[in-house]
Amino acid sequence: MPFHQPDTVRYYTFDLLEEAGVNHAVFSRVGGVSPSPWDSLNVGGTVGDDPQRVRQNRLRTLRTMGRTSESVYDAWQVHSAMVVRVDKPRLPEQSYVKADILLTDRPEVSLYMRFADCVPILLYDPQKRVVGLVHAGWLGTVRRAVSAALQAMQAEYGTMPAAILAGIGPSIGAHHYEVGKDVVEQVQAVFGQDAHRLLPEYNGKVQFDLWSANRLLLEWGGVRSIEISEICTACHMEDWFSHRGEKGCTGRFGVLINL
Repeated sequence: MPFHQPDTVRYYTFDLLEEAGVNHAVFSRVGGVSPSPWDSLNVGGTVGDDPQRVRQNRLRTLRTMGRTSESVYDAWQVHSAMVVRVDKPRLPEQSYVKADILLTDRPEVSLYMRFADCVPILLYDPQKRVVGLVHAGWLGTVRRAVSAALQAMQAEYGTMPAAILAGIGPSIGAHHYEVGKDVVEQVQAVFGQDAHRLLPEYNGKVQFDLWSANRLLLEWGGVRSIEISEICTACHMEDWFSHRGEKGCTGRFGVLINL
């Protein structure tokens, strides 16, 4: 079963990562303490929710997965293709690094990010024992964030792309993701002759298929084992925060992975 709820917290996992024994979770919005419009498991600290509630929610997610706050490394997400090789947890007094790709081969580190429509991409190399976490909205996708992650895994850890297991998590589906001319042009510039199938039309409006785009980037990079959740956050706001579906007034759900 991809969904689990051992206590109050409900979360999603990937079959291929479960089978490989990787501790990971895409936390839903269910099981926290925040009131509307952040109800209830909001882990985003910059969306107007009370910091103490956010902290309690984060602790709930970590406890559910058998991890502690002292194990966490997270970043200030800025829709980039910047990579951080993480060798130890981030101390509370340390400033956040601006980045959207986190990699580690250290079992004591829990990689953690926040989402509300953008694509969470979880990576695992079972040969070199490396995990990665990528945040990719439309901008991160056209900046090839997941490609940067693959290149860094090869350079830093000696990863062979064909060994990588990849999970593309709950995020906004193409049918809910209308984009303008500027985005269309950037998608065309990056994906060339493949762009047309990533830009379907619904009711005369051009949409961007983030799932297929990131799958294509993974395949171009040599990854063959890819699982896509195919869960649209805007369709299922009972389970997920959706920035577009809730017109910007919402929280953020957490994603965790560790060795």
